[in-house]
Amino acid sequence: MRTIRFWAMGREGEVVEQLVPEFERRNPGIRVDVQQIPWSAAHEKMLTAFVGDATPDVAQLGNTWVPEFQALNALEPLDARAAASPSTPRADYFAGIWDTNVVDGQTYGLPWYVDTRVLFYRPDLMAAAGYPQPPATWAQWLDAMRKMKARMGPNQHPILLPTNEWPQPVILGMQSGATLLRDGGRYGDFSNADFRRGFTFYVDLFREGLAPRVSASEISNRYQEFERGNIGMVITGPWEIGEFGTRVTGAPWATAPLPGPDGPGVSLAGGASLVLFRGSRQKEAAWKFIEFLSEPAQQVRFYELTGDLPARRSAWQSPALAQNRHAAAFRSQLDRVVPLPKVPESEQIVSKVFEQGERAVRGQATVDQALSTLDGEVDRLLEKRRWMLDRRQGREP
Repeated sequence: MRTIRFWAMGREGEVVEQLVPEFERRNPGIRVDVQQIPWSAAHEKMLTAFVGDATPDVAQLGNTWVPEFQALNALEPLDARAAASPSTPRADYFAGIWDTNVVDGQTYGLPWYVDTRVLFYRPDLMAAAGYPQPPATWAQWLDAMRKMKARMGPNQHPILLPTNEWPQPVILGMQSGATLLRDGGRYGDFSNADFRRGFTFYVDLFREGLAPRVSASEISNRYQEFERGNIGMVITGPWEIGEFGTRVTGAPWATAPLPGPDGPGVSLAGGASLVLFRGSRQKEAAWKFIEFLSEPAQQVRFYELTGDLPARRSAWQSPALAQNRHAAAFRSQLDRVVPLPKVPESEQIVSKVFEQGERAVRGQATVDQALSTLDGEVDRLLEKRRWMLDRRQGREP
């Protein structure tokens, strides 16, 4: 009897155990030992396990963590296995989500579940402003928000963009074509025209009074504010479908893909992936388990248990998803998603974006000053990366 160790995070770690008996029934010589790890402790535990040569065989990794563990040489490349397996056809995965797992041309994880951000909005307020269908371009979106604001009181706003959240300004920058970093991920690239365009659009929403200058902690109950019509729109993820369904019962709500500069825009490629550690002594058995969890039927079952959206296109044909009108916007958006820069420092980098965004929003810095400061801060974060890349390429550090 072979035992493979699988580490999974948060609620996913609790729920996945319900899928294990079917795998073990199909593979009577393999036992799966699932360890559930709180998200708050997961990153440190993974690093400690790597240093102590005690990594599991298979693990769930947030897809922004994949570049970090790849840089440590901790992960097994999966291209050959995936290409040879009928259970993991690359074409059945959303391209932008798959791409989050590709580092330096090799694939180090298989998408397990996905998330991205879309627009949650009040269709009645949008229609009253002359938009029976949600806007598809920035110009339409801005026009809709201005017309909504004209019908609102001074403490009501068409959109909520909490100033301590980074996804919104990052998405708007990426919708303009920004890559956030330049020169192979060596330097920040926030002062360029593409990111400045999206960042300026973001800041101007506050300057026009279309979004309130508040952080998430300053909104006591955003679901209540949304239901009361004090907020017309928010940009958020699939975990909110259940929350809105439970908490917003006295007003209509809908979801829509994000508008872009000249048509439907991109959003973030997020979610979690399944990785195989190089140190595993049960690689073949571990890969069988990854294949099993990647099956469309298992992805649908996992969605039914958790609400996590499937990474496989074919899984979306299930009635549980195909008939969910609030999930439809996510299905559409997932065809237009892009990953964050594939560097270990990506989470630190995006946190700097909201810090400088908040300065600009609150009038403490101009757009140019905020972006210049942001480039400087990111350059300092990437100093070690530049040193390592230069050594690898035989340059003088």
